[in-house]
Order: sequence, then C-alpha cells, then structure tokens
Amino acid sequence: MSLVTCLGFPRIGLKRELKRALEAHWQGDTPAEALLDAARALRARHWQLARDAGADVVPCNDFSLYDHVLDTAVLFDAIPGRYRPVFAESRLDGYFAMARGHKRGGHDLHALEMTKWFDTNYHYLVPELHAGQRFALAGDKPLAEFREARALGHRARPVLLGPVSFLLLSKTVDGSDRLALLDALLPAYAELLRKLAEAGADWVQLDEPCLALDQDAEDHAAYRRAYATLAEAGGPKILLASYFGALGDNLALVADLPAAGLHVDLARAPQQLDAVLDALPDGRVLSAGVVDGRNVWRSRPGRTLPLLRKARARLGDARLWLAPSCSLLHVPIDLEAETALDPARRAGMAFARQKIEELRVYADALGGQAEAEAALQAQQALLDRQAQQAGVRNPAVRARLHELSPQMTLRRSPYATRRTAQAEALALPPLPTTTIGSFPQTDELRKARAAHRGGKLDDATYGQRLEAEIERVVRFQEEIGLDVLVHGEPERNDMVEYFGEQLDGYLFTRLGWVQSYGSRCVKPPVIWGDVARPAPMTVRWSTFAQSLTDKPMKGMLTGPVTMLQWSFVRDDLPRETVCRQIALALRDEVHDLEAVGIKVIQIDEPALREGLPLRRADWPGYLAWAVESFRIAAGGVRDATQIHTHMCYSEFNDIIEAVAAMDADVISIETSRSRMELLDAFVRFRYPNGIGPGVYDIHSPRVPAQEEMLALLHKALHVLQPGQLWINPDCGLKTRGWPETEAALRSMLACARQLRAELAAAASTA
Repeated sequence: MSLVTCLGFPRIGLKRELKRALEAHWQGDTPAEALLDAARALRARHWQLARDAGADVVPCNDFSLYDHVLDTAVLFDAIPGRYRPVFAESRLDGYFAMARGHKRGGHDLHALEMTKWFDTNYHYLVPELHAGQRFALAGDKPLAEFREARALGHRARPVLLGPVSFLLLSKTVDGSDRLALLDALLPAYAELLRKLAEAGADWVQLDEPCLALDQDAEDHAAYRRAYATLAEAGGPKILLASYFGALGDNLALVADLPAAGLHVDLARAPQQLDAVLDALPDGRVLSAGVVDGRNVWRSRPGRTLPLLRKARARLGDARLWLAPSCSLLHVPIDLEAETALDPARRAGMAFARQKIEELRVYADALGGQAEAEAALQAQQALLDRQAQQAGVRNPAVRARLHELSPQMTLRRSPYATRRTAQAEALALPPLPTTTIGSFPQTDELRKARAAHRGGKLDDATYGQRLEAEIERVVRFQEEIGLDVLVHGEPERNDMVEYFGEQLDGYLFTRLGWVQSYGSRCVKPPVIWGDVARPAPMTVRWSTFAQSLTDKPMKGMLTGPVTMLQWSFVRDDLPRETVCRQIALALRDEVHDLEAVGIKVIQIDEPALREGLPLRRADWPGYLAWAVESFRIAAGGVRDATQIHTHMCYSEFNDIIEAVAAMDADVISIETSRSRMELLDAFVRFRYPNGIGPGVYDIHSPRVPAQEEMLALLHKALHVLQPGQLWINPDCGLKTRGWPETEAALRSMLACARQLRAELAAAASTA
C-alpha cells in the first residue's frame, strides 16, 4: 500500500501554546527550560496526532521556536558578527536577538530583515551573508529532534531547507554572489547528513522550494554541484521536495539530480503529473502532493483519485507516497475543535489532521478497500451539494460584477490636480507625520472584547469602553503633535477578520490559528460564498474619532487583495473574481466614509507583492487584476479626498510600475529593517506621489534612538523630494506596548521637527 506522509506540521499548538510560551519567556516570566519543555510537549503531541490520523512517516525538525530559515542559518553558523556576543552569553538569547532585535546588557541590535515566504502570509528571517563566509555545523537540532521522535516510537523523516534554496533566500550584505558560497556550505550539510544516517535516519527531506521559481543556468549548476556532493556524503536517502507550483522548465534538471525521491505539488499544478511521470528515473519514489496544504477545503475525489490511479499504474505502491502539497504549516491544526461551525459548511472543510486522514482514505482506496472508495464517493457528492447551497451565489453581486466598467477604476483627476486640492483641504505641514493605523491593544481591551463576544458585556457598555480608548488615543496623538491621526482600531481583532465578520460570504473559526511569524498568529476567515457588504463597517468609529479633533482623521480599511490573500478562499471561482467582489464592497465603504467627512482614507495592501505569481510569465495577468481591484475600491472619490495605502515586507523594485498604477495619493512602506534599501526602487522609477518610508521597526520591542531615525530620513531624502516625504512607523502598533510606543513616536516627532528646521534653514540660504 502507498505510504502516507506529510512535509511538515503546524508548530503553534491548537490553542497557540507556543505563542504563550514564547511571550512568557520574552517577558521574563518563565526561564528557558520552561520554553523548551513546552516546545518538546508540542512536538510529541503533533507527532502523535499525525500518526493517529494515518501518517506512516512523520516529519521532524519542521518545528521551530521562531522560523525554520533562521534555524538553518544558526545551525550552520551563519551568524552575523554583531550577534555573536549575545550568543556567547546565551545561545537562545542570541537566536531571539536575530529574530526580534536586542537592547539590553550593553547590546543594541537590530533584527534581521523579514520577508514573505514565497506567496504565503508566513514571514521568514533573511540570513545575512558576505563574501568569504564560513559555515560549520554549529548545533544538533535536527539530530536531537529525530532522536526525540524515534524515542517516542515514531518513524520519522528529518526535514531540512536545501542548500541552494537557503542561499537563494539569503542576502549578501556586500553585494557578492550568494551561490559563490555553496562550496563552503556543502561540507556542513554533508556532515549533518552523515550524522543523521549514523543516528538511524533512512530518509532526509531536503526542501528546495526555489525550484518553483524561474531558475537560470547558474542556479541549475548550483543544484547539480550541491546534490552530487550530498549524494556522496554517506547520508540517508534524499527526498527532494518542491512545492507552491509546477517544476516547469526545472523538471529536466530535477530528474537528473541524484535524489532517491521527488515531491511535487499536484494541488497547485496537477497538470505537471504526466511530465513528471515521464521524466522520473526508474526506481525513484514520487511523493504526490495531492491534498492542498494551503487551504481548508476537502479535496475533490473526482479530480484527485484519477491522478493517483494514473501515478500508481506507472509506479506501483512502493514508489508512490501520498502527501499534502506542501507543509501543513499554512493551515490550522484540527477541525474537530470547531464545534460552533455550521455543520453544512464544516463538512466540506479539512485542517491539518483531516488532510492526513484524507490521504489515508486515498491510500486505502488505491489498495482496493471498498469502504474507502465509498467514503470518497460520498465526499464528492457532499461537495457537489454544497455548491448549490444558498449564499454560494448571490445574484445581485454577480449582476454588479457584470456591470463593472473601466470608468469605475478611475479617480476624477490626475494626481497633480488632486495634490493641490488636498493641500488646500488638509493644510498639512511639510513632512507630514502619521501612523499606519492601529495602536497597542491592551489586556483590558482584549478582555472587554472577549466578554462582549461571550455575552458578558452588553453592546452599550462595550461601545463606551471603545469610545474611551479611542479618545485616549486621539488625545495622545494630539499631545505629541502628529499631523494626520488614526482612531487606533480598538474595536478590531484582526485587520482581515474584522471586515470579514461584517461581509456576506465569510465564515469564521474559533481555533483556526496559523503562524504568521514568531509568536504572531492569525485566524484567517474563510470565503465560501459571494462577498457583499450588508451595512457600513467602520463609519461609526471613524465619525466618532473625527468628532474629537480638528486634525484630519484617517479612515482605515483593509484592501481587496489583502482581504483575499489573508483569507482561505473558495476554490470554485477564479481568485480575481472573488477579489473584484471584495473591491466593490470596499468601494461602498470608501464612499460612505467620504460622505460623513473623512478626508483621508487608507486602504492597506500589504499583501500585494505576496500575491505575485512565482513565475514572471504570470505576473502581468495578476498585476492587472490586483491593481484594478484596488482602483475599484478607491475609484470615484473627490479630488480633495486623500487615498493612502500601506505595504510591508515587500520588494518593490520589480513591480514599482504596478504600485504607481494603483494611483494612491500616498503609500507607506516598510523600510526600517532594510535600512531604507527598499527605496532603491524609487531611484530607477521616479514615483510621483507621496511616500512614507517606515523609520522604525514595530515588529521588534527595541526603541530606536532619535539619531537613528533621523539618519534613515536623511537617506530617504537622497531618493525622494521633500514634498513627497511622509514620516511614519513601518507598520501598525497593535502588537507593541504603550511605553515603547510612546517613546518611539515621541522620538519620531522630534526627528520630524528637526528635519523641518534643517530644510527651512537650507531653503533660507539657497
């Protein structure tokens, strides 16, 4: 019978136990031993859960205290010199210093850059390398976790990020060639593989997700050199894992590499199966990723079973493994905990545990078990019935989409005209200051929200508490001197979930958490039907906040592309169709905000770059509908209404023309971790509109010095005109505490005043 396995499992725990253990340790409430004990307990629980669900082999070393790419850098001693003194004091503190920054004990360290893991909402830490970099096997995490799994009676397969993808996902601080470091890195990998074999590992999984990208001849040469070396290392058999897309023109290369097995993504790219089967050398195992590891819907047996039968006919049972398309890191753990979900909708869903159970049924059906075949037939019939349920199709939404015209994507006038109208309406000083939207969410706020949800706090009392918090935030912003204010978003649980709860076509889970980065977890809403807005969503709070001040108050919305990307999206419509539905709903909200006097409206699109297809040939189509969706949401407002957008942790150099085509009046972007490197995009392409490059990193508890922020602003003025520049943090402040928020914003405002004085002095002497 075909073997059932998976490439990785969620780390955080059903009730976010890892988050709580991490944050207790960071706050100094628990020692390192308690954190490590919690991590060990989670690993044991998850291995057993996967085994009970039907997995024959469980992954190990897929667990991380923060990020698996960071783990790889530390494992092979790719630790920048500035962190080594902290590592010398405590290896765990050094690890977290790289992830979060560190400001104590005489150390003042920035965190590593963080960016998106391919086209997912998971963030990884970007390793910093340099020419002449030395590597060494500097830890035993993969070995220790393999032994841990074996001691618990599990058949386990260690998981490692492959050497070529590790280098390609890194950055060199001196601009040197990353792949030139491959020969220095391979001996450390080879040593680790030998130790795994000595420990009893018969297989090792080497993830090379960059094989789903466009790769050139130099990249191909690196893969050939790497795997020739590792095949001779005397280690376990290698399962070479690719995912997130088709191998495409990398298939011939992969077929030639000396790996004993190959994993391919047949959920995202089922069309590649025939080519893969034709290219697969005799004797090689195929791990067929037929269940979608990135969405929460049950697979469709009518599509999936024929693929598996075709593969089995060519390969037999021994050479065919059944797996999810990628690591299950991107989905929640167990649907059984969602007892409050509508049973009719819940029946068509699958979380990590259920996906492994599905694979077990497929394996049994391939083995000829009639009961399993009947279960798959029943599953397909259920999914067919669900497609006809009320709410899946909304005639009014479909009619409105049909009536969409290019005119609906346009502002009334070009930016130059709008800028003049906005300057008159808003009367802002040079170098306007603002924040991205959210302010710290205190324990009191979270408790009040939970009490309100649980029926223990009535609407009127809850509303009064929110209004009190909004007034507190507004008065603070006025006191420190911000120019464009925000209401702080105390009513919002999450920037996507909050809106989804007020839109038709969405459903919500209770424990459907997934990891975004480190201890940051999100609970993505689920889009199951056509999306529509039955009533205004933000007008009450924005109107109240504006009534408290004469300064401009930003209305805060999450954009259509981000609403799409950060949800689990229905799989029966094209994604661009769903995105346009969301855009129309947001357009109504934008016009309602404008109608009640909100003069600045921010439509956040942090996921625009994240949604970019992995292959460049597919970029134009995506960017066309993504930009169009933003413009639908923002279209038609008056010239004096200023539209902002925010993007974080994105590389803009290769899509700057599309960013400009969004035609927002002001964009704010994350630049602090990269030390303003992202502004290089604006050297090649002279972006005409306003830009707010983030001057400090809100994802770190570290409060930067005023001089540090000022230096970043001076760098920005080498690229931008003073009339373009806005001053703001690089993201929302929801996850930060009030003391650090107040200190950082006061420093930011002092920088703005100093820079204004410098520019005024320069102008007077010109």
